[in-house]
Amino acid sequence: MAAEIHSRPQSRRPVLLSKVEGHQDAVSAALLIPKEDGVITAGEDRTIRVWLKRDSGQYWPSIYHTMASPCSAMAYHHDSRRIFVGQDNGAIMEFHISEDFNKMNFVKTYPAHQNRVSAITFCLASEWLISTGHDKCISWMCTRSGSMLGRHYFTSWASCLQYDHETQHAFVGDYSGQITLLKLEQNTCSVITTLKGHEGSITSLWWDPVQRLLFSGASDHSIIMWDIGGRKGRTLLLQGHHDKVQAICYIQLTRQLVSCSADGGIAVWNMDISREEAPQWLESDSCQKCEQPFFWNIKQMWDTKTIGLRQHHCRKCGQAVCGKCSTKRSSYPIMGFEFQVRVCDSCFESIKDEDRTSLATFHEGKHNISHMSMDISRGLMVTCGSDRIVKIWDMTPVVGCGLATGFSSR
Repeated sequence: MAAEIHSRPQSRRPVLLSKVEGHQDAVSAALLIPKEDGVITAGEDRTIRVWLKRDSGQYWPSIYHTMASPCSAMAYHHDSRRIFVGQDNGAIMEFHISEDFNKMNFVKTYPAHQNRVSAITFCLASEWLISTGHDKCISWMCTRSGSMLGRHYFTSWASCLQYDHETQHAFVGDYSGQITLLKLEQNTCSVITTLKGHEGSITSLWWDPVQRLLFSGASDHSIIMWDIGGRKGRTLLLQGHHDKVQAICYIQLTRQLVSCSADGGIAVWNMDISREEAPQWLESDSCQKCEQPFFWNIKQMWDTKTIGLRQHHCRKCGQAVCGKCSTKRSSYPIMGFEFQVRVCDSCFESIKDEDRTSLATFHEGKHNISHMSMDISRGLMVTCGSDRIVKIWDMTPVVGCGLATGFSSR
């Protein structure tokens, strides 16, 4: 439970300010309390805890509350000091925290889902509690009456959620790798569109209402930026993590994207430059460079008396190529490829050394990360995971300093 205080190094990397330990099982969610030296955590050990920083520099639990079921998701509204905790049994419980953060009173229980709650958001203007769950649905409930307003079902587990309060649009990621955009009404909803681009389950979403951009992270280790406002669909593919992307946060002020992966990787992506969209992979029955047939092209193999080759794709031009025509590997950060990927030999020759300059910084969180949350105004980040540890980071060395004043160091 002790907080480890470190002096800031000169190199530009996240600074570990504190480690908070005490949960007996994986920590499902952790949130920094705005304008306070405090953290709210919810865990699989069925506890919700509020940790306040003492004069000694250590974080100690001022609130320790045991739930009926493991805690799987959490949302906190600071102005009204309301906490909503989703559980493994499908219920969401609302609490009210006292001004001194030393007491928490139960308000009501919402029968939101039939299975594990995966994400929660609260809209004060409409008094709606919106959530997704492993019962393959999104539900929205009235917090005044506690009654169910509507549900919409998907074909697989709903894993993550973002909500635009102004337009009442909800973005739901699911385990099939699909993102659904819904328009929520009082008692009904309509499907606007579905976004397909990931090859693995959607693990995290972030909506930027200013630029109307949606960012999605997935178990395929990649991040996709979708231009919702411009109706362009997928615009950028970012690949730099070596494990599933568990959490993302876009900082609109500095045009930076922060992402965390299950292996503890923390990445900060520079989005303040003109990037190139990765091409769609082209289909062909033969290599588009040397015209040798691929192994399923029986007719050409027979006609040319040759053995078919495996099909690959150049990540830069998208052409279908054989192994002999794509012997090189290269990073190409402007297209989002931060580590070396397959490129055809002609594209390799076109890539200059300066084109390989990284457009992201990568850092070691040194613990399993399953959830991340940022207090952008203070440049602070909290990470937590299955190792039961909560870490609080100073991110200002890598995301620009003085964010609260609107000043960026870049």
